[in-house]
Amino acid sequence: MSGGRDYDDAGGAPPRLSLWHRLLLSLPHLKRDPDQASLGERLRSAMLKPVDPNAVATKKNDKPPTVEELETESSFANDKERLVGLLAAPLAGIIGISIINVQRSRNPAQFVNGQLNKNYTSPGLFNELLLVLLALSVLMLVMAWFRKRLYLGIVMALYGLTVFNLHWWGFGIPFVMAGAWLLVRAYRAQRALREATGDVGSGRGRGRGATTTAPRSNKRYTPPTAPSKRPARPKPEGEQRAG
Repeated sequence: MSGGRDYDDAGGAPPRLSLWHRLLLSLPHLKRDPDQASLGERLRSAMLKPVDPNAVATKKNDKPPTVEELETESSFANDKERLVGLLAAPLAGIIGISIINVQRSRNPAQFVNGQLNKNYTSPGLFNELLLVLLALSVLMLVMAWFRKRLYLGIVMALYGLTVFNLHWWGFGIPFVMAGAWLLVRAYRAQRALREATGDVGSGRGRGRGATTTAPRSNKRYTPPTAPSKRPARPKPEGEQRAG
């Protein structure tokens, strides 16, 4: 075939592609790969952490914790709970110092027009509040250091309530929530230990036995009745003659 527009003059050369064909070939293929996941599945796997089947299998094969492990978990805080306390303690001290300094700067004058101002607060009260907040911060650090979960939750809750009463709700609510979280975890650990040792079942059995065997008081009044007189039994004939 003689040379045309799409072919070279030298017979066996491949045809030349136009600019339009080159653009079409440079575009990605619109056909979806059957092995590739859909858009919804890719978004779901990106936003939600997929469950590892190997981890689920190992979790099913795990043995239940022993009584010694439950006692350790009930008595001492784990690394996560300890880290929460160790980070919250210095933060609580900084927050306490900052709050007291702001409260002092906002303290109005003691006398207004020669009269005592009702909104005035004595500096001694601010010093006492600062000592209380610092003491709670130190206790928080000590309880976290020795892994005392229950006492750490109580101290954090008390610190949050103290700051909350000073009308600093943004600083008080996180400590209250952290303390409540620790107290709930301490309660669950103690409950798991009681269930493992059987204290809960024996206590319930004793309670049920006591309620079933105890006599119930009757509130209905019944008047006493006079004893009935029995008729005299006749004496035998031999006793009557002897008499």
